[in-house]
Amino acid sequence: MKILGIDTSCDETAAAVVADGREILSNVVASQIDVHQEYGGIVPELASRKHIEAINYIVHRSLTEADVTFKDLEAIAVTNRPGLIGALLVGVAAAKSLAYCHNLPLLGINHIEGHIYAPFLAQLASQNLLSKPMVYDDVLPFPHICLTVSGGHTLLVEVHKGWQYKVLGSTQDDAAGEVYDKVAKYLGLGFPGGKIIDDLAQKGDPLRIKFPRPMRNSGDYQFSFSGIKTSVRYFVEKAQRAGVLVENGQKDVENTNPDMVTIEDIAASFQAAVVDILVYKSLHAAKSTGASAITLTGGVAANSELRASLKTAAAEVGAEVYYPPMSLCTDNGAMIAGIAYQKYQQGLRDGLSLNAAANGSIVDV
Repeated sequence: MKILGIDTSCDETAAAVVADGREILSNVVASQIDVHQEYGGIVPELASRKHIEAINYIVHRSLTEADVTFKDLEAIAVTNRPGLIGALLVGVAAAKSLAYCHNLPLLGINHIEGHIYAPFLAQLASQNLLSKPMVYDDVLPFPHICLTVSGGHTLLVEVHKGWQYKVLGSTQDDAAGEVYDKVAKYLGLGFPGGKIIDDLAQKGDPLRIKFPRPMRNSGDYQFSFSGIKTSVRYFVEKAQRAGVLVENGQKDVENTNPDMVTIEDIAASFQAAVVDILVYKSLHAAKSTGASAITLTGGVAANSELRASLKTAAAEVGAEVYYPPMSLCTDNGAMIAGIAYQKYQQGLRDGLSLNAAANGSIVDV
């Protein structure tokens, strides 16, 4: 059973064909990074226009790479929530048109559910389970804890068989990925900030600056990152005024001022604070629920320090950590088509009245 999955929730135009919710036949993504870099962040209106320009080509290319036509498809799935409303509307309009023209069932998919499914999809391939009957516990232990971290979302979810969810906690303000972008902007590093800061952090001292860790010890699973962002901004401004910020990362060997700090030190200390919170909360959730596995997904799941720290911490309590390859961490159509197969089997169908929504919980589907 082949499903075409479309995602235009943010700044990537993505389409993919997935067979039986497990085998990725194609996974095509058109990035808009070059467009938005000039503005230091995503401009919603520009994102929508670029989706309009790219959507037909990306869908055609995904079908071509999968070596299928619309006659080979069983359904069309599209992200219709949450995300940038203008961007979502492009994908939804395209999916509705294609479903109508080719008389195919239409499924509206929650973007976060797609991210949650991505590690499962990755495990099916890595364990050579593509040709075997799909037995959930042969792929991943259920229930498990999923940490979803991206530019728009940060939440902890308890995932049960049948793709039933219990949201344990989410960010109360900024998402982790959003804060990475804002801090990179404060430091004059460009956009997007995730990989830039991750790379710089490898050269800095994570203990050099004690940035706050909001809500780390709150006793629940809620997150807050705006305080870290503000703390970094104030620190940078203060260091600049005092003339102790070394922006090229090379301290003057003749300068003995102990207050001198490099951009690398700031990046490392900032990243250490964010990762510490994410790992601590995830381990707290796993221990409290008795889950033996933690999945990590979303754009920030590509962060090297988060991957390594979560694996190390989880091993200490006997839990396994699973995360998808980079191609399934960022927004993509494969994860949408994958979870759509599961929803199709559960009887989900949407009519041509399907609309987009900027917000949407994964527990109300």
